[in-house]
Amino acid sequence: MTLSVLYGYAAEFEDPGKLVEAARATLEAGYRKFETYSPYPIKELDEIMPGINPLPPLVFFGGLTGTATAWVMQWYIAGIDFPTNIGGRPLYSWPSFVPITFELTVLFASVTAFFGALALAGLPCLHHPVFNVRQFARVTNDRFFLCIESRDRKFSIDTTADFLAKLEPMKVWEIERE
Repeated sequence: MTLSVLYGYAAEFEDPGKLVEAARATLEAGYRKFETYSPYPIKELDEIMPGINPLPPLVFFGGLTGTATAWVMQWYIAGIDFPTNIGGRPLYSWPSFVPITFELTVLFASVTAFFGALALAGLPCLHHPVFNVRQFARVTNDRFFLCIESRDRKFSIDTTADFLAKLEPMKVWEIERE
């Protein structure tokens, strides 16, 4: 099998303790592009596989974009495009800009959060390659899986399957892309 067709290798475990040990060993072996699957959250895995979440900075910059958009839009409309003197107030009356600026900040941040979360989660993904393994359906009930992806720079067709077999799983599965 060629590397372009191979998504990765998955190891199936019976209990969460073995999955945690396998994840720790995988990280210590130098693999970085791997994922664990379990029927419920396992706190130890969060410590072993710390991920960097780029969503908060994205939302922050989305909010800043909303703030800048609102402020520039109102400044341009009120002072340049359609200046109207109402009650002797100045054309650049910043207190009147605050509500719209707040609203556009919230709007841009929330839209960025929504679409950013979808994009970072890889959605829409109508079919993930791990579903090609028939036994993977048991991950929602009583099985635990660890999958090392072929896009990991340490991944090798020869050594990765052997590494997973040394972790004493129930079985090691080869996952193909569709």
